[in-house]
Amino acid sequence: MSINLNQIKQDLTQITNDVLTAANLRRGDIFVLGCSTSEVVGGHIGKASSREVGATIIETLLEILKPLDIQLAVQGCEHINRSLVMERSVAEAHDFEIVSVVPAMHAGGACSVAAFEQYSDPVEVEHTVAHAGLDIGDTAIGMHVKFVQVPVRPSLDTLGAAHVTALRSRPKYVGGPRATYDI
Repeated sequence: MSINLNQIKQDLTQITNDVLTAANLRRGDIFVLGCSTSEVVGGHIGKASSREVGATIIETLLEILKPLDIQLAVQGCEHINRSLVMERSVAEAHDFEIVSVVPAMHAGGACSVAAFEQYSDPVEVEHTVAHAGLDIGDTAIGMHVKFVQVPVRPSLDTLGAAHVTALRSRPKYVGGPRATYDI
């Protein structure tokens, strides 16, 4: 499959804006990305990673999220236990446990590598509690999104050849018959 990086950027912008609208994130919130560039280019997850596609995806997300002061955490693959790349300042502000690993193309994936290269002071953390996230290629981001998770259906359900899903979170409803909820 031939990939048009401009189309990837355009489609990802639309998808991300759909998720941001649904999630109603605030300054400082964390947005998690799980992405298989192999799936984006039409391959099988983990078998056709594209450094160029990964760099385009991370660059596009940072262009959207940075002006909003929303922090991007990029999930790696199972070969690094789905640890996430984020800026050190974010990890330290949230007291996330920093782990010792540097992502590689086939141990972390192209988006993790791109984030590690594009961040000013990148670290890997074992877990995060994101407020919303985007899953490109069915990489399973749910473990990193705060409860209660609510599916978001972006207007586009594919990026390149990859299936796209998204999550946002909302506070838990607690109480009984007398409780009211302001959402």
